[in-house]
Amino acid sequence: MDLAALEARIAATFGARDRARGVDGTFRRLVEEVGEVARALRSGERESLALELSDLVAWTLSVAALCGVDLARAVARYARGCPRCGRSPCRCPTEVAR
Repeated sequence: MDLAALEARIAATFGARDRARGVDGTFRRLVEEVGEVARALRSGERESLALELSDLVAWTLSVAALCGVDLARAVARYARGCPRCGRSPCRCPTEVAR
C-alpha cells in the first residue's frame, strides 16, 4: 500500500474519532506512541517494535489529516535523497543533517 492510499484508509477508519478528539488529543496519542516505540527498542523485541512503529505511522497520518497536511506530498521531498544537500547518502555535516 502506498502512503496516499494509507492516508485515505486511516482517514476513513479513524477520521471521525480523530476530529472528535481534536488535534491536541490526537497529537498526545502520537507522543504516547513515541514512548511505546522507545520501550520496544529497549526490549529488543522486533515484533513489538514493528507494531509500535506501525502505530506511530498511523497516529502521524491522523495528525497530518487533522491539520490538512498531505503527508504523501510532504515526504516527497526525500524522494531524491537528502532534502538539504540533495545527495544519497547524505553528505551534510553531522550537526546539521536532517
